[in-house]
Amino acid sequence: MPQSSASDKNVRIVRATSAFDCGGRCPLRLHVKDNVIVRIEGDDAEEPDQLRTCLRCRAYRQYIHHPERLMYPQKRVGRRGDGQFERISWDEALDTLANQLKRVKKIYGNGAILLMTGGGYLASLHRGGAAAQRLLNMFGGYVTHYGNISSEGAVWASLTQYGSVMVGHSREDMLNSRLILLWGWDPARMISGTNTMYHLIHAKENGARVIAIDPRYHDTAATVADQWVPIRPGTDTAVMAAMANVMIREKLQDQAFLDRYTVGFDRFKSYLLGEEDGVEKTPEWAAGISGVPADIIASLAREYATTRPAALMDCQGPARSAMGEQYNRCAATLCAMTGNVGRPGGSAGGGLMGIPVAHMFRSPGIPAGKNPFELEGPKVKGTLDIRERVIKRIHINTLFDAILKGKKGGYPSDIRMAWSMCNNYLNQTGNSNKAAKALQSLEFFATQELFMTPQARYADILLPVTSTAERSDLMRPWPSGPYFMFSNRALEPLGECKDDLEIATELAAKLDIKDFETHSEEAWLRRLYERSTDLKHHIRDFDRFRQEGIHRIELETPVVAFRKQIEDPENHPFDTPSGKIEIYSQRVADIVDGLCPPIPKYLPTSEDRNDPLSRKYPLQLITPHPRNRVHSEMYKVEWLRETEPHRVWINPVDATPRGIEDGDEVHVFNDRGTIAIIAWVTERIIPGVVSVTEGAWYAPDANGIDRGGCANTLTRDAYSGGGAAVLNTSLVEVMKGKRS
Repeated sequence: MPQSSASDKNVRIVRATSAFDCGGRCPLRLHVKDNVIVRIEGDDAEEPDQLRTCLRCRAYRQYIHHPERLMYPQKRVGRRGDGQFERISWDEALDTLANQLKRVKKIYGNGAILLMTGGGYLASLHRGGAAAQRLLNMFGGYVTHYGNISSEGAVWASLTQYGSVMVGHSREDMLNSRLILLWGWDPARMISGTNTMYHLIHAKENGARVIAIDPRYHDTAATVADQWVPIRPGTDTAVMAAMANVMIREKLQDQAFLDRYTVGFDRFKSYLLGEEDGVEKTPEWAAGISGVPADIIASLAREYATTRPAALMDCQGPARSAMGEQYNRCAATLCAMTGNVGRPGGSAGGGLMGIPVAHMFRSPGIPAGKNPFELEGPKVKGTLDIRERVIKRIHINTLFDAILKGKKGGYPSDIRMAWSMCNNYLNQTGNSNKAAKALQSLEFFATQELFMTPQARYADILLPVTSTAERSDLMRPWPSGPYFMFSNRALEPLGECKDDLEIATELAAKLDIKDFETHSEEAWLRRLYERSTDLKHHIRDFDRFRQEGIHRIELETPVVAFRKQIEDPENHPFDTPSGKIEIYSQRVADIVDGLCPPIPKYLPTSEDRNDPLSRKYPLQLITPHPRNRVHSEMYKVEWLRETEPHRVWINPVDATPRGIEDGDEVHVFNDRGTIAIIAWVTERIIPGVVSVTEGAWYAPDANGIDRGGCANTLTRDAYSGGGAAVLNTSLVEVMKGKRS
């Protein structure tokens, strides 16, 4: 491969970053020659400020210059899903899309137009769906989706418990911890903040004891954990409840903290002691559910309650399940019982881990305006009642069910056409076979993409979009700081690619929409900077920021969630109705929904290990994030594929009776579909559970067997009472070779 050289005057170095929904944000120096990235370097800051570049960003140029990038507009010429297209002009492509929008609006109304946007790239100006939202609002409206496929359960739990989603500590605060519980979190894969592993390793070297609680002996556990506690999927809340029971029986809880800062502990205590339902939540009770031995549960409870400070770090793996919000709420309750909320070295739980410094939730963007289709709907800001959120929108994990069933299925409209950008939802939401069927049913489907993804194969019109390297933007870390970034345009658009804003602008003209776009990219970026309160507060010189590509914020002390609420509760109450941490939530009680009790509880769910369906499909499936992809992005990058084969993890206890040996091709299946995949027989996963990383591309053969091994061919398109997508609550069977 070509290499840049300091002596090559034709090479320029551009300070940039990616916009992936990846868990971090790496500062990059792109070496560019003749509109080609020839080399990538990471952050050049001195220690201790250097931000480590991840595996994926080191392969960034392989993604940008991949030979399968879409370079020109195309229209479908074969059957939907076959991927047969022919090249057309931009005029023809946009005329077709504009005419379909006009047609559907005239015949069916604006509610028949579905806008599908996503997190394929997270930035300020070029964030995928923002321009389309603005355009369609000016066109009369559209129907769209609600909820985050990964974090909705955690968001609901944090808003219920704390009234805030800013529940994290800055990562260097782990150096203040004496005990760190990684509960369902593998930061070597799901990073949740650049340099998380760096600080975790330092915490370990600093003397912190690390315990990993997870069905898998994952990479982080193998690297830093002193103890691995294997646990069955979906049973985390039962173990947490039993730990709380031990603390109460042995008077280990921080009662003074509970009395001063929380409400509802008495009701939670009643549940734990069995006064509410006649079942005491003892370690023995939880052991039968979770597979974690009772003595281990009791030991965990004692160690966590008596080691100060201690950080219980839950995340979004178990939160992507039917028990999602209960897991995050119970974790937050344990944090309160041990008095670790608002304390350096402690944690608040809640699963989101963000800090209120340069948080991506606060990123400025193009003003979209109000959606006329939603004007008559309820005001949903702050509501915990999911039913109100799906009156005018569709939950993200039922998107394709809504296309198929429409109003008769209880959805807000009958959808006739869809316009998609910045997502690959066929691949990334539950039940990919149903998604494929839904896309087949549309009268028209247009998508903006960088690659011929599984979803793009179903489009009538394909519009090629630029990558982040081909545009400039204001960027924020994932999920939060302490730093801001400016990603400078490194390349002129490749092929005939256009950015989403440019596409929407040209489409506006064809739809006779006036005054849609009045600014250049440069003008928009300066405008967004001027409008961003936190950017303006921290960065005084926009041009210098742009030149340096990064602005680091010096923190006098690590950020600790709810420090003010704990140190001065009278003047800084929690943003809940009671002003306290709500272990019992009256707002939830008022919803009268048995799926979401007002205190955190372990509840049996559909497709847990006790479901009668387990007699047919006896194995639980989990679908963790991959290390070598960003969900389904970067799937085509060969360098990354080499780092980790796509395999199903299966324990020898389950593999041997099925005649499965390491390296065999197996079929993993249930009533929703079948995937073909290579088996990895390993003791790094507990018996009764198999693991397939999400994001591999859906590729059904003539017999309907998904040869790509897409995990969501097997998962459910449903959501929990708190809105969590239930992607880690599925039952499957595994067989060697062909399914009988």
